Amino acid sequence: MQYPITRRMESLQGSIIRELFKLIKKDPDIIPFAGGAPDNSTFPIEDMAQIVADVFRDDPISLLQYGAAEGYMPLREAMREHLTKTQGMQLENDEIFTISGAQQGADLTAKLFLNEGDTILVESPSFVGCLNAYRSYGANLHGIPMETDGMNIDKLEHALKIQPNVRLIYTIPNFQNPSGVTTSLEKRKAIYALAQKYNVLILEDNPYGELRFAGEHIPAIKSLDADGRVIYIASFSKTIAPALRVGSIVFPKAIADRVNVAKQCTDVHTTVLMQHLCYTLLTKWDYAGHLARATALYKRKADLMLDAMAAHFHPSIQYTRPEGGMFVMAFLPDGMDSYPFVMKAINRKVACVPGAAFGVDTSAPASGFRMSFTSPPEEKIAKGIEILGKLTHEWIK
Repeated sequence: MQYPITRRMESLQGSIIRELFKLIKKDPDIIPFAGGAPDNSTFPIEDMAQIVADVFRDDPISLLQYGAAEGYMPLREAMREHLTKTQGMQLENDEIFTISGAQQGADLTAKLFLNEGDTILVESPSFVGCLNAYRSYGANLHGIPMETDGMNIDKLEHALKIQPNVRLIYTIPNFQNPSGVTTSLEKRKAIYALAQKYNVLILEDNPYGELRFAGEHIPAIKSLDADGRVIYIASFSKTIAPALRVGSIVFPKAIADRVNVAKQCTDVHTTVLMQHLCYTLLTKWDYAGHLARATALYKRKADLMLDAMAAHFHPSIQYTRPEGGMFVMAFLPDGMDSYPFVMKAINRKVACVPGAAFGVDTSAPASGFRMSFTSPPEEKIAKGIEILGKLTHEWIK
């Protein structure tokens, strides 16, 4: 039997990050800088177990029957209040649906707004999961280079002028994956102004925004939205636990019926039990205290990684200094491809991700490599960076 796979899926490659994750699972001696997972110690296991037991005791039938495609109403209302309070959003003209993780938000947005051949402007580098979602719909991806404070605004406007059928600007403004860069308020305003000028939508992806451990809070682009052109995605994957697969998507009420149908086509509804769990954690538990404890841990780990890089890396290596989130990106000198460097590092039992994995053209050489400081134990961070440091001196020499 020959299976007629569509052209758009035939051309897709699986995430190298997921492949590295499998490798790490097989070999516990590998130091796992490649993932993007929370520290296991941040999972509120006992509290979650008690919440699940209580809700099964009090209302088991509602947990086991079908739910609404839009999501569990108390959680949606709680998220509206939470985003208004923490992000300064004015959401009178917006709707909030619960989604099965932030990745589904990217998929729904592509399903709703991208015809085959339409263009989406993305940060370069950017999150491979969302890039693949857009590729699967036959979109034309065009990368906008990242600077230390966000996208290059001149190149963004140039792309808006010359690229055909631009429908969407995709951005991760807080502690971006993979770079760790935060987009400045000035650039957030500029991105929004350009979206207005050229009449395109913005997809603001914010899975890491509550994990700030340094610097000052910067308002969301959605908080600037006066004409309903910013779609906003939030997630509990990084703040509570990835396996919950619970997030939120904020969009104009005018398209609520279309979003509802798109979600029904995808998964009918997000898991009801996990929505109840997230609602209780957000509203009846010390969610703010949980975030404070997690970010204190991540600050300690990030500082450890950055201090070790300063001590051990070749002086020609440049790297980002995140104010939150999960990632640091380091860069070999110009003209050097990080892929063989990363393969050599894996041979020495340290796994990080080559920059090419996050590009629009994954076959193009890239000098950067991404490291996560959140999941490895502190002693492994120190050891892993020392190993990578020795390798940078050998490589550049």
